[in-house]
Amino acid sequence: MNLPSSDEVTCLLKAWCAGEKNALDHLMPIVYEELHHAARRYMRRENSGNTLQTTALINEVYLRLVNVPGVSWQNRAHFFAVCAKLMRRILVDRARARRAQKRGGGMAAPAFDEAFFVPNAPSSDLVALDEAMNRLSRIDERKSLVVEMRFFGGLSIEESAEVLKVSAETVKRDWKLAKVWLLRELSPENHDGA
Repeated sequence: MNLPSSDEVTCLLKAWCAGEKNALDHLMPIVYEELHHAARRYMRRENSGNTLQTTALINEVYLRLVNVPGVSWQNRAHFFAVCAKLMRRILVDRARARRAQKRGGGMAAPAFDEAFFVPNAPSSDLVALDEAMNRLSRIDERKSLVVEMRFFGGLSIEESAEVLKVSAETVKRDWKLAKVWLLRELSPENHDGA
């Protein structure tokens, strides 16, 4: 894959912010492969009954991006962090809709472990993960953002650090602590009495 330079993406993002209408048209083909790679990774985690295709997910992200008013894009990493947030919202909203359609609604809380970081995590796990991340955000927003960028956006430690304006070591520490916290939150023991 021929990745665009960070400077090239940043220049197009700033031009888009400045109102250059064709900047987005030039930007999307450049970042499409990276978005497609991230979307494909998440779609593999979805169960086989999922009707959303990778391209449809990217198209939905694109439609939401063009309707985001007044975003002041900082750089490539910031753009992909926003895309990660959009993908998370789209996937979790679809998982919630599927869960709501099922009879008996009261699904058991899944165990959060490394299965979340490999293919085939059921969509109900995305809903449980999202709910846990919302709780984590109320306690420590930065750790929740690190999970969102790393897990949903596929950003590297360094890219996440750039977006958050912290050191790479801080992101590594937040990533490790957030995973432990989420493991505990989503463990079956925490949901026995619920």
